[in-house]
Amino acid sequence: MDTSFWIRKWEKNEIAFHECEANPLLVKYFKELSLVKGSRVFLPLCGKTLDIHWLLSNGYCVAGAELSKIAIQQLFEELGVIPKIKGVGELDHYSTNNVDIFVGDIFDLSREMLGPVDAIYDRAALVALPEKMRNQYAVHLTNITDKAPQLLICYEYDQSVLEGPPFSVNHEEVNKIYGDSYDLKFMESTNVLDGLKGQCAAKENVWLLKKD
Repeated sequence: MDTSFWIRKWEKNEIAFHECEANPLLVKYFKELSLVKGSRVFLPLCGKTLDIHWLLSNGYCVAGAELSKIAIQQLFEELGVIPKIKGVGELDHYSTNNVDIFVGDIFDLSREMLGPVDAIYDRAALVALPEKMRNQYAVHLTNITDKAPQLLICYEYDQSVLEGPPFSVNHEEVNKIYGDSYDLKFMESTNVLDGLKGQCAAKENVWLLKKD
């Protein structure tokens, strides 16, 4: 899978993965990150998720990375604000007072470009990447955020039944790619209503990752 896969999804409006409300698991577990109001939360591969609206409405600042310019244009339209746009390296930086989104390949985003973040919220990034890319992504994410604490939500299901994305990321893999960097706490496993894409029984697993 290359970057053009997700860009085509947005161009064709094939965005069934886009939720119509803030993720209930974010709402339930975000407090476990113990952040004060005004803290800056990084959402990798954020799309135009309504989780951003929820974070802003609760007094947090948001940083994000996203491949699709269409997704981010729609995000700011739905937020009702006009962003400033400037080039930063290979990326385009869309910004308002409390929002910074970097459009392009997340692997082109450096710690210096991103700036300090207080936490990571990953609902859609790790599970969007094929297995061969997930370790590389985890290393890059911990580097550019200086191992910021993380709320991670993963799908787990029988990968032989459904190809993905989103891909299945089980407990063993989470421990493998993050166990050396974080103290991992498994919070909850909940069944996906009607299955994943209506085709396959699946669970959403919630993890809290803090510096060890």
